[in-house]
Amino acid sequence: MEIQNKIPVVEAVLFASGEPVDAERLCGAAELVKDELDEVITELELKYSKPDSGIELLHLNDRYQLATKQAFAPQVRSALEIKKNSQLSPAALETLTIIAYNQPVTKGFVENVRGVDSSSVVNSLVEKDLLAEAGRLDLPGRPIAYKTTDNFLRAFRLTSLKDLPPLPESSEQITIDEILENAQQQSED
Repeated sequence: MEIQNKIPVVEAVLFASGEPVDAERLCGAAELVKDELDEVITELELKYSKPDSGIELLHLNDRYQLATKQAFAPQVRSALEIKKNSQLSPAALETLTIIAYNQPVTKGFVENVRGVDSSSVVNSLVEKDLLAEAGRLDLPGRPIAYKTTDNFLRAFRLTSLKDLPPLPESSEQITIDEILENAQQQSED
C-alpha cells in the first residue's frame, strides 16, 4: 500500500487515542517501518501547519498526539467550560526545573537542592500530571523517584527533554563570595 494511503490510518489512530501514541504502535497499526512513519508524520505536520487547521501534531519523545492549536485555547476552554489553567508558583517552577534536569530524583533530592520541604509541591505537580512516579530507588526506605511526564512536555511546548535550554556553565554563575565582595566594595565607595 502506498504511503499516501497510510496517512489517514495514522491520523485516525492518533485522533481516536486522544493520548500520545508510541511510534512503534503507529508503525504496527499502519503496517509501516520507521522511515515510512517519519514520512507520514512529515505529511501530517504539513497538513496541520496550514492556517485553516485548528489541529496540530505534537511530537513528545518517541510518541505523537493530535491536539488543538494553542491559538484556539480560549475558544476550546469556553466551549468545553474548562477553567483557566492556573499559573505555577515559583516553588513549583523551581521544583520542575530541578526534576527535569536531574530525573529521576526523590523528594529528598529536591529538598536538598531547594533547602526547604518540597513534599506538597511535588504532590501538587503529580496531581497536575506534570510529574509521575518513576519507581523506587534501591536505597534505605526505598524512596520514590519522580520524573516529568508527556504533559510536562506539552505544557512547556517541548518535543523532548533535549529541548530544555542548557544550564549555564559554572564559570558563568556568580558565587555568594562575589556578591558579598561587590557589596563590600560598593559600601566602601
